[in-house]
Order: sequence, then structure tokens, then C-alpha cells
Amino acid sequence: MATGRRASPKRAAPRRQAASGDFESRVVAAALALAERQGWRRTTLTNIADEAGLSLSDLHTHLRSRGAILAACMRYFDQVALAGPPVDKDEKLKDRLFDLLMRRFEALKRHRKAIRSMARDSFGDPAALLALKRLLISMGWMLEAAGIPTAGLSGMAKRRILALAYLSVLVVFLRDETRDLGTTMAALDRRLSLIEPFLGL
Repeated sequence: MATGRRASPKRAAPRRQAASGDFESRVVAAALALAERQGWRRTTLTNIADEAGLSLSDLHTHLRSRGAILAACMRYFDQVALAGPPVDKDEKLKDRLFDLLMRRFEALKRHRKAIRSMARDSFGDPAALLALKRLLISMGWMLEAAGIPTAGLSGMAKRRILALAYLSVLVVFLRDETRDLGTTMAALDRRLSLIEPFLGL
């Protein structure tokens, strides 16, 4: 009769968890690539997980819906705009806000086809409501970075007004084929001039 000790079953090595920032950047890159390649409406959560090299369980742990992934994409473009050079404190508030928003459009430029697909295919999609809520947060960050207070009811009104102006310029941007985004810049300048009194600039 064998008396040797029973071999303990082999355990799978634990999967190394990516840092949350790295994880989200991978998901954003995957979502943008798929939206450009096959359209956002046809892109599933499984597609995004596969493209990012993640399991569906990993994706679910951090980003549990298409709306959450759209919101993650918006956070990414927030970071690009906020990570640029500090705004010039000697400039007018309107000019600071213009510079920050143009940084966003410059970052969006290389993903224009994907953004166009996401915008078009989100109409009628309840998941897009989360992205719209995130847009208000994004506009709050742009206002704060420009030195414009966003606290209280007046701040909420400013965020909503800027979000509407931003969306109207986004429509122009998606059709703007100029190399320097001159058409987008002109549209943004006009919109900011129009809402300037409501933002307290």
C-alpha cells in the first residue's frame, strides 16, 4: 500500500490585475477602434473585452454597460484636455475656455470616424443617458480649469449651457475636414460669444 503523501491539486496562477487607469485606457482604445471599424451599434461588450485582451468578467468588474464605456471615453478626452499646458491666467476667461475645448476637439480628431459612429448610433439608446450625465461632469471640469466657478445652482446652469453649446459645435466638428479645424474653431468662438453672458465671463 502506497504511503506517500497525496499530491495537492495544482492551482491556477492568479491573473495579474491591471491598474484601473491602465485597464480603462485599454477599454477606451478598444471601444474607439471597434466603433471605427464596425460601427458602435454592432459593437458588443464581448467584442470590447476581446479587443482589449480582457475577459468579460474583468470588464464587468469595472465597466458594466455600454453607457459606462462611453463615459470612460469621455473621461479619457477630459484627461487629454486637462493634461495640456496650464491656461494663461492673463487671458480672458472666454479665451481660456476656448483653448481647453479646442484641446478636446484636437484629441477627438484622430478618432473622428469612431466618434461619429458613437454619436449616430447612440440616438434612442438608453445607455447613452449615462454618457450625457458624464458630459455635464466633463463640462464642469472644463469650466473649473478655465477658472470659472461651478458650485451651486448657478454652476449647474453653467454646465448645462456649456454642454448644449459643446454638442452644437460637435456636430460642426464631425463634418469639418479642414486640417487645422478652422471651421470648428469659428463655430466654437461664435457659441462661446453667444453664451458668454450666461457663464459670467
